Amino acid sequence: MRAALLLFACTLTANAQWQILDGHTTADLRGIDNVGNGIAWASGSSGTVLRTEDNGKTWQHCATPPDAEKLDFRGVQAFDANRAVIMSSGKGDLSRVYRTNDGCETWSLVAKNPEAEGFWDALTKVSPNSSNLLIIGDPVRKKFPLYVVTAWPDTYFKRLMQIPALEGEAAFAASNSSFFHINTSYGYWLLTGGPMGARVIRPTVHGITDETGWTTFPSTSVPLGVKTESSGGFSIQLREEAGKYLYGVAVGGDYKTPANSDETAINTSDGGKHWSASTTPPHGYRSAVAYDAATKTWITVGPNGTDISTDDGRNWRALKPAAGDADDADKSWNALSLPFVVGPKGRIGVLEAGVLQTK
Repeated sequence: MRAALLLFACTLTANAQWQILDGHTTADLRGIDNVGNGIAWASGSSGTVLRTEDNGKTWQHCATPPDAEKLDFRGVQAFDANRAVIMSSGKGDLSRVYRTNDGCETWSLVAKNPEAEGFWDALTKVSPNSSNLLIIGDPVRKKFPLYVVTAWPDTYFKRLMQIPALEGEAAFAASNSSFFHINTSYGYWLLTGGPMGARVIRPTVHGITDETGWTTFPSTSVPLGVKTESSGGFSIQLREEAGKYLYGVAVGGDYKTPANSDETAINTSDGGKHWSASTTPPHGYRSAVAYDAATKTWITVGPNGTDISTDDGRNWRALKPAAGDADDADKSWNALSLPFVVGPKGRIGVLEAGVLQTK
Protein backbone atom coordinates (compact mmCIF):
# COMPACT_ATOMS: atom_id res chain seq x y z
CA MET A 1 0.00 0.00 0.00
CA ARG A 2 1.42 3.37 -1.05
CA ALA A 3 0.59 5.17 2.15
CA ALA A 4 2.23 6.49 5.23
CA LEU A 5 0.93 7.38 8.65
CA LEU A 6 1.86 10.95 9.38
CA LEU A 7 1.99 12.36 12.89
CA PHE A 8 1.63 15.87 14.14
CA ALA A 9 2.33 17.52 17.46
CA CYS A 10 0.81 20.73 18.70
CA THR A 11 0.75 22.71 21.89
CA LEU A 12 -2.56 24.10 23.12
CA THR A 13 -3.57 26.34 25.97
CA ALA A 14 -6.82 26.06 27.87
CA ASN A 15 -8.24 28.93 25.83
CA ALA A 16 -7.34 27.61 22.38
CA GLN A 17 -10.23 27.05 19.99
CA TRP A 18 -8.43 26.12 16.78
CA GLN A 19 -6.17 23.14 16.34
CA ILE A 20 -4.04 23.31 13.18
CA LEU A 21 -3.20 19.84 11.93
CA ASP A 22 -0.30 18.74 9.76
CA GLY A 23 -1.12 16.37 6.92
CA HIS A 24 2.39 16.71 5.46
CA THR A 25 1.10 17.76 2.04
CA THR A 26 1.26 20.93 -0.02
CA ALA A 27 -1.83 20.08 -2.06
CA ASP A 28 -4.67 22.59 -2.19
CA LEU A 29 -7.47 20.89 -0.24
CA ARG A 30 -11.12 21.55 -1.13
CA GLY A 31 -12.86 18.29 -0.22
CA ILE A 32 -13.58 17.22 3.38
CA ASP A 33 -16.11 14.76 4.79
CA ASN A 34 -16.39 13.89 8.48
CA VAL A 35 -17.95 10.43 8.85
CA GLY A 36 -17.93 10.46 12.65
CA ASN A 37 -16.30 8.18 15.21
CA GLY A 38 -12.98 9.86 14.48
CA ILE A 39 -13.08 9.11 10.74
CA ALA A 40 -12.70 11.83 8.11
CA TRP A 41 -11.51 12.02 4.50
CA ALA A 42 -9.97 14.99 2.67
CA SER A 43 -9.11 15.56 -0.98
CA GLY A 44 -7.38 18.08 -3.20
CA SER A 45 -5.00 18.83 -6.04
CA SER A 46 -2.37 16.55 -7.59
CA GLY A 47 -4.51 13.45 -7.01
CA THR A 48 -4.33 13.90 -3.24
CA VAL A 49 -6.60 11.99 -0.84
CA LEU A 50 -6.07 11.86 2.93
CA ARG A 51 -7.77 9.83 5.64
CA THR A 52 -7.85 9.91 9.45
CA GLU A 53 -9.29 7.39 11.88
CA ASP A 54 -8.37 9.21 15.11
CA ASN A 55 -9.94 12.68 14.84
CA GLY A 56 -7.01 14.07 12.90
CA LYS A 57 -4.17 13.03 15.15
CA THR A 58 -2.71 11.05 12.25
CA TRP A 59 -3.39 11.45 8.53
CA GLN A 60 -2.82 8.69 6.02
CA HIS A 61 -1.74 9.55 2.48
CA CYS A 62 -3.93 7.38 0.28
CA ALA A 63 -2.77 5.66 -2.88
CA THR A 64 -3.24 7.88 -5.92
CA PRO A 65 -6.11 6.68 -8.13
CA PRO A 66 -5.16 5.39 -11.60
CA ASP A 67 -4.09 8.14 -14.02
CA ALA A 68 -5.04 10.78 -11.44
CA GLU A 69 -1.68 12.34 -10.56
CA LYS A 70 -2.72 15.69 -12.07
CA LEU A 71 -6.40 15.64 -11.13
CA ASP A 72 -7.97 18.12 -8.71
CA PHE A 73 -10.29 16.24 -6.34
CA ARG A 74 -12.79 18.91 -5.25
CA GLY A 75 -15.32 16.54 -3.66
CA VAL A 76 -15.23 13.54 -1.33
CA GLN A 77 -18.13 11.59 0.15
CA ALA A 78 -17.22 8.90 2.66
CA PHE A 79 -19.24 6.12 4.29
CA ASP A 80 -16.82 4.66 6.81
CA ALA A 81 -13.09 4.01 7.27
CA ASN A 82 -12.95 1.80 4.17
CA ARG A 83 -15.43 3.20 1.66
CA ALA A 84 -15.31 6.60 -0.03
CA VAL A 85 -16.10 8.24 -3.37
CA ILE A 86 -14.08 11.15 -4.78
CA MET A 87 -14.82 13.58 -7.61
CA SER A 88 -12.33 15.59 -9.63
CA SER A 89 -13.18 18.88 -11.32
CA GLY A 90 -11.75 19.78 -14.69
CA LYS A 91 -12.69 20.31 -18.31
CA GLY A 92 -14.18 17.30 -20.07
CA ASP A 93 -12.93 13.92 -18.88
CA LEU A 94 -10.71 15.55 -16.27
CA SER A 95 -13.94 15.50 -14.27
CA ARG A 96 -14.09 11.96 -12.90
CA VAL A 97 -15.41 9.80 -10.06
CA TYR A 98 -13.41 7.06 -8.32
CA ARG A 99 -14.33 4.73 -5.47
CA THR A 100 -12.47 2.69 -2.86
CA ASN A 101 -13.74 -0.02 -0.54
CA ASP A 102 -10.46 -1.09 1.03
CA GLY A 103 -9.43 1.99 2.98
CA CYS A 104 -7.90 3.71 -0.09
CA GLU A 105 -5.31 1.04 -0.79
CA THR A 106 -6.81 0.81 -4.28
CA TRP A 107 -9.23 2.88 -6.36
CA SER A 108 -11.43 2.09 -9.34
CA LEU A 109 -12.80 4.50 -11.92
CA VAL A 110 -16.59 4.84 -11.80
CA ALA A 111 -17.33 7.60 -14.31
CA LYS A 112 -15.86 10.28 -16.59
CA ASN A 113 -17.62 13.41 -17.76
CA PRO A 114 -19.08 12.52 -21.18
CA GLU A 115 -19.24 16.19 -22.23
CA ALA A 116 -16.03 17.56 -23.73
CA GLU A 117 -16.97 21.09 -22.60
CA GLY A 118 -18.35 20.00 -19.25
CA PHE A 119 -17.00 20.68 -15.73
CA TRP A 120 -18.24 18.96 -12.57
CA ASP A 121 -18.89 21.12 -9.49
CA ALA A 122 -20.32 19.05 -6.65
CA LEU A 123 -20.76 15.46 -5.48
CA THR A 124 -23.30 14.54 -2.78
CA LYS A 125 -25.02 11.46 -1.41
CA VAL A 126 -28.66 10.80 -2.24
CA SER A 127 -29.12 9.93 1.45
CA PRO A 128 -26.63 9.45 4.31
CA ASN A 129 -26.16 5.71 3.82
CA SER A 130 -27.06 5.32 0.15
CA SER A 131 -24.52 4.08 -2.39
CA ASN A 132 -26.17 6.42 -4.90
CA LEU A 133 -24.65 9.86 -5.35
CA LEU A 134 -25.50 12.95 -7.40
CA ILE A 135 -23.17 15.06 -9.53
CA ILE A 136 -23.97 18.58 -10.72
CA GLY A 137 -21.96 20.15 -13.52
CA ASP A 138 -21.58 23.53 -15.20
CA PRO A 139 -23.98 24.20 -18.07
CA VAL A 140 -23.47 22.48 -21.39
CA ARG A 141 -25.60 23.90 -24.22
CA LYS A 142 -27.15 26.29 -21.64
CA LYS A 143 -28.30 23.53 -19.26
CA PHE A 144 -26.87 22.24 -15.97
CA PRO A 145 -26.48 18.44 -16.25
CA LEU A 146 -27.42 16.39 -13.18
CA TYR A 147 -26.06 12.84 -12.99
CA VAL A 148 -26.59 9.88 -10.68
CA VAL A 149 -23.75 7.49 -9.94
CA THR A 150 -23.86 4.23 -7.99
CA ALA A 151 -20.69 3.11 -6.23
CA TRP A 152 -21.69 -0.28 -4.73
CA PRO A 153 -22.01 -3.14 -5.28
CA ASP A 154 -21.91 -2.53 -9.04
CA THR A 155 -21.19 0.82 -10.67
CA TYR A 156 -23.84 2.75 -12.55
CA PHE A 157 -23.76 6.20 -14.19
CA LYS A 158 -26.56 8.11 -15.92
CA ARG A 159 -27.63 11.66 -16.66
CA LEU A 160 -30.93 12.27 -14.89
CA MET A 161 -31.94 15.67 -16.23
CA GLN A 162 -30.82 19.04 -17.51
CA ILE A 163 -31.65 22.28 -15.71
CA PRO A 164 -32.02 25.46 -17.82
CA ALA A 165 -29.28 28.05 -17.20
CA LEU A 166 -28.88 31.76 -17.88
CA GLU A 167 -26.22 33.13 -20.19
CA GLY A 168 -22.82 32.71 -18.52
CA GLU A 169 -24.33 31.09 -15.41
CA ALA A 170 -22.35 28.44 -13.53
CA ALA A 171 -22.03 26.64 -10.22
CA PHE A 172 -18.82 26.93 -8.21
CA ALA A 173 -16.62 24.01 -7.19
CA ALA A 174 -14.82 25.85 -4.37
CA SER A 175 -16.07 23.65 -1.52
CA ASN A 176 -18.25 20.87 -2.98
CA SER A 177 -21.30 22.56 -1.50
CA SER A 178 -23.05 24.55 -4.24
CA PHE A 179 -25.67 21.77 -4.52
CA PHE A 180 -27.69 20.76 -1.44
CA HIS A 181 -30.27 18.02 -1.16
CA ILE A 182 -32.11 16.16 1.56
CA ASN A 183 -33.55 13.05 -0.05
CA THR A 184 -35.32 12.04 -3.23
CA SER A 185 -38.78 12.80 -1.86
CA TYR A 186 -38.24 16.28 -0.43
CA GLY A 187 -36.07 18.68 -2.37
CA TYR A 188 -32.89 19.89 -4.02
CA TRP A 189 -31.30 23.33 -4.12
CA LEU A 190 -28.74 24.54 -6.66
CA LEU A 191 -26.80 27.75 -5.99
CA THR A 192 -25.29 29.60 -8.95
CA GLY A 193 -23.40 32.72 -9.99
CA GLY A 194 -21.99 34.57 -12.94
CA PRO A 195 -22.45 37.78 -14.94
CA MET A 196 -26.26 37.55 -14.77
CA GLY A 197 -26.17 37.35 -10.97
CA ALA A 198 -26.69 34.59 -8.41
CA ARG A 199 -29.73 32.33 -8.27
CA VAL A 200 -31.19 29.56 -6.13
CA ILE A 201 -32.89 26.90 -8.25
CA ARG A 202 -35.08 24.09 -6.92
CA PRO A 203 -37.89 21.86 -8.27
CA THR A 204 -41.53 22.57 -7.47
CA VAL A 205 -42.45 18.89 -7.41
CA HIS A 206 -40.91 15.92 -5.67
CA GLY A 207 -38.90 13.27 -7.43
CA ILE A 208 -35.40 13.59 -8.79
CA THR A 209 -36.34 12.40 -12.27
CA ASP A 210 -39.08 15.01 -12.74
CA GLU A 211 -37.35 17.44 -15.08
CA THR A 212 -40.53 19.50 -15.40
CA GLY A 213 -40.18 20.61 -11.79
CA TRP A 214 -36.85 22.28 -12.48
CA THR A 215 -38.11 23.90 -15.65
CA THR A 216 -41.28 25.45 -14.24
CA PHE A 217 -40.06 26.64 -10.84
CA PRO A 218 -39.56 30.44 -10.80
CA SER A 219 -35.92 30.39 -9.70
CA THR A 220 -35.01 33.10 -7.22
CA SER A 221 -32.41 35.76 -7.96
CA VAL A 222 -30.44 36.38 -4.78
CA PRO A 223 -28.06 39.16 -3.61
CA LEU A 224 -24.76 37.29 -3.53
CA GLY A 225 -21.75 39.01 -5.08
CA VAL A 226 -21.55 41.44 -7.94
CA LYS A 227 -22.49 40.34 -11.43
CA THR A 228 -19.17 38.99 -12.70
CA GLU A 229 -17.85 35.59 -13.72
CA SER A 230 -15.99 35.32 -10.40
CA SER A 231 -18.90 36.10 -8.09
CA GLY A 232 -22.16 34.64 -6.87
CA GLY A 233 -23.20 31.88 -4.50
CA PHE A 234 -20.64 29.28 -3.43
CA SER A 235 -22.20 27.23 -0.62
CA ILE A 236 -25.75 26.45 0.50
CA GLN A 237 -27.25 24.46 3.37
CA LEU A 238 -30.65 24.09 5.04
CA ARG A 239 -31.31 22.83 8.56
CA GLU A 240 -33.93 20.38 9.76
CA GLU A 241 -36.56 21.35 12.33
CA ALA A 242 -39.52 19.11 13.16
CA GLY A 243 -39.03 17.18 9.94
CA LYS A 244 -39.05 20.31 7.76
CA TYR A 245 -36.28 22.21 5.99
CA LEU A 246 -37.44 25.82 6.06
CA TYR A 247 -34.40 27.67 7.39
CA GLY A 248 -31.28 27.91 5.29
CA VAL A 249 -28.16 29.93 4.60
CA ALA A 250 -26.11 30.53 1.47
CA VAL A 251 -22.77 32.34 1.26
CA GLY A 252 -20.51 33.66 -1.46
CA GLY A 253 -19.26 36.94 -2.86
CA ASP A 254 -16.47 37.59 -5.34
CA TYR A 255 -13.44 35.32 -4.89
CA LYS A 256 -11.23 37.80 -6.74
CA THR A 257 -11.97 40.48 -4.11
CA PRO A 258 -12.15 38.37 -0.94
CA ALA A 259 -12.03 41.33 1.49
CA ASN A 260 -15.27 42.81 0.13
CA SER A 261 -18.06 42.01 2.60
CA ASP A 262 -20.94 43.26 0.45
CA GLU A 263 -23.53 40.61 -0.40
CA THR A 264 -21.67 37.68 1.14
CA ALA A 265 -24.60 35.86 2.82
CA ILE A 266 -28.34 35.34 2.48
CA ASN A 267 -30.95 33.44 4.50
CA THR A 268 -34.38 31.87 4.02
CA SER A 269 -37.20 30.86 6.35
CA ASP A 270 -39.58 29.35 3.79
CA GLY A 271 -37.55 26.55 2.28
CA GLY A 272 -35.79 28.68 -0.29
CA LYS A 273 -38.71 30.37 -2.02
CA HIS A 274 -37.56 33.76 -0.76
CA TRP A 275 -34.11 34.90 0.40
CA SER A 276 -32.95 37.97 2.31
CA ALA A 277 -29.49 39.52 2.54
CA SER A 278 -27.88 39.31 5.97
CA THR A 279 -28.25 42.46 8.05
CA THR A 280 -24.67 42.03 9.28
CA PRO A 281 -22.83 39.98 6.64
CA PRO A 282 -19.67 37.89 7.02
CA HIS A 283 -16.45 39.90 6.77
CA GLY A 284 -15.56 38.94 3.23
CA TYR A 285 -16.05 36.35 0.51
CA ARG A 286 -17.00 32.96 1.98
CA SER A 287 -16.68 29.61 0.19
CA ALA A 288 -18.37 27.20 2.64
CA VAL A 289 -21.10 27.21 5.29
CA ALA A 290 -22.20 24.56 7.79
CA TYR A 291 -24.70 24.22 10.64
CA ASP A 292 -23.98 22.82 14.08
CA ALA A 293 -27.30 21.48 15.36
CA ALA A 294 -26.07 20.90 18.92
CA THR A 295 -25.37 24.61 19.45
CA LYS A 296 -27.77 26.01 16.81
CA THR A 297 -24.85 27.85 15.25
CA TRP A 298 -23.96 28.53 11.62
CA ILE A 299 -20.28 28.85 10.69
CA THR A 300 -18.79 30.07 7.43
CA VAL A 301 -15.18 30.19 6.25
CA GLY A 302 -13.12 31.82 3.54
CA PRO A 303 -9.66 33.09 2.66
CA ASN A 304 -9.71 36.09 5.02
CA GLY A 305 -11.62 34.79 8.04
CA THR A 306 -14.34 32.82 9.80
CA ASP A 307 -17.77 34.04 10.95
CA ILE A 308 -20.59 32.55 13.02
CA SER A 309 -24.32 33.26 13.32
CA THR A 310 -26.79 32.23 16.02
CA ASP A 311 -29.88 33.77 14.39
CA ASP A 312 -30.09 31.69 11.19
CA GLY A 313 -27.79 33.86 9.14
CA ARG A 314 -29.32 37.27 9.75
CA ASN A 315 -26.28 38.57 11.62
CA TRP A 316 -22.67 37.33 11.59
CA ARG A 317 -19.71 38.00 13.83
CA ALA A 318 -16.08 37.10 13.36
CA LEU A 319 -14.66 34.06 15.17
CA LYS A 320 -11.14 35.21 15.95
CA PRO A 321 -8.19 33.12 17.20
CA ALA A 322 -7.92 32.82 20.96
CA ALA A 323 -4.92 32.62 23.26
CA GLY A 324 -2.76 29.71 22.19
CA ASP A 325 -3.94 29.80 18.57
CA ALA A 326 -1.87 30.86 15.59
CA ASP A 327 -2.61 34.44 14.56
CA ASP A 328 -4.00 33.26 11.22
CA ALA A 329 -5.90 30.23 12.56
CA ASP A 330 -9.22 31.62 11.31
CA LYS A 331 -8.03 32.29 7.75
CA SER A 332 -7.13 30.52 4.50
CA TRP A 333 -9.97 28.00 4.50
CA ASN A 334 -11.88 26.48 1.58
CA ALA A 335 -14.29 23.84 2.86
CA LEU A 336 -16.05 22.62 6.00
CA SER A 337 -17.29 19.35 7.46
CA LEU A 338 -17.57 20.14 11.13
CA PRO A 339 -15.44 20.11 13.12
CA PHE A 340 -12.87 19.82 10.29
CA VAL A 341 -11.87 22.54 7.87
CA VAL A 342 -9.40 22.45 4.95
CA GLY A 343 -7.61 24.99 2.80
CA PRO A 344 -4.78 25.72 0.37
CA LYS A 345 -1.24 24.33 0.63
CA GLY A 346 -2.24 21.34 2.73
CA ARG A 347 -3.97 23.37 5.43
CA ILE A 348 -6.14 21.31 7.81
CA GLY A 349 -7.78 22.41 11.04
CA VAL A 350 -10.28 21.28 13.62
CA LEU A 351 -12.56 23.43 15.75
CA GLU A 352 -12.11 22.54 19.41
CA ALA A 353 -15.06 21.05 21.28
CA GLY A 354 -17.06 23.57 23.26
CA VAL A 355 -16.02 26.61 21.23
CA LEU A 356 -19.40 27.31 19.65
CA GLN A 357 -21.26 26.95 22.96
CA THR A 358 -19.29 29.84 24.41
CA LYS A 359 -19.75 32.29 21.54
